[in-house]
Amino acid sequence: MRFSAAVFMLLVAGLAHAQNRGVYPLGLSALNSGVSAAPGLTYNNSFLFYARSEQVGGNGEVLATGQQAVFLDMNTFLWASDQTIAALGNARISTAVTVPIANNSLSSSTQGAISGGGGLGDLYFQPLILGWRTDHADIRAILGVLAPTGKFSAGANDNVGNGYWTPVIASGQTFYLSADKSITLSVFEMYEFHTIQSGTQIRPGETFDFDYSVMRAFQLSAESRLQIGMIGYGARQTTAKTGPAITPTEEAQRYRVNALGVGMNLALPNRKVTLGLKYFDEFGNQWTYKGYSLQIAAGVSF
Repeated sequence: MRFSAAVFMLLVAGLAHAQNRGVYPLGLSALNSGVSAAPGLTYNNSFLFYARSEQVGGNGEVLATGQQAVFLDMNTFLWASDQTIAALGNARISTAVTVPIANNSLSSSTQGAISGGGGLGDLYFQPLILGWRTDHADIRAILGVLAPTGKFSAGANDNVGNGYWTPVIASGQTFYLSADKSITLSVFEMYEFHTIQSGTQIRPGETFDFDYSVMRAFQLSAESRLQIGMIGYGARQTTAKTGPAITPTEEAQRYRVNALGVGMNLALPNRKVTLGLKYFDEFGNQWTYKGYSLQIAAGVSF
């Protein structure tokens, strides 16, 4: 069992006209991204804090300063089968739902207060998660959708929801680089398909997200195992943002996000509990905000 067994989604800012990120909270699946949850029911709670103080342009130049802060409490309930399906290459099936509680604020030195809101966010459903295990790797394939259930009103500055549906496809891979599986390389990829936003007729640009990590595990005792290592994330806008209020200049912009950091994961298998801590610092961003992220997570299997 691992604490980031499911993919979690969020809304970063209100209107798609101010889009500067995708909906995936970058870095959440950086650790053990290919490992499936333990059979049965798993509950994961993740507290995420994203802080950004600079708005940057296409060459990384600072366009404005201010503060964007996003607090998220993500509650994920995941069920995993203990049976494998031969027709799917002996895959094990899981399914999950994530209920987010969010609070966000955005201000700029040039525009002042832009947005801020709190409450229940958009629900994220993963109806199908397939997991495979080999001697040298664990792999997951995911179909999911972010439903626009959070509060959203076109033109409001206190939105918590997205205002549009986001189907996603994703995959995670964890490769074991040593015979005792103590050294791992994990990679996670997600592609976001954005539909038209309610009330604005704006279609946000689609996004490719990726997380990664290189970790070393240490057996602290018979009942505890600690992973520690380098982690990172990135995002690339792949298509233009379009709509009646979007200018040709805005259509030509593509946001890019990069970050590196450190992470740790403590597993207590006898108690079926995991605890995680991650810190990321962003660099080389384009057409978005730049800052850092702190993520704390815990999971328990029943």
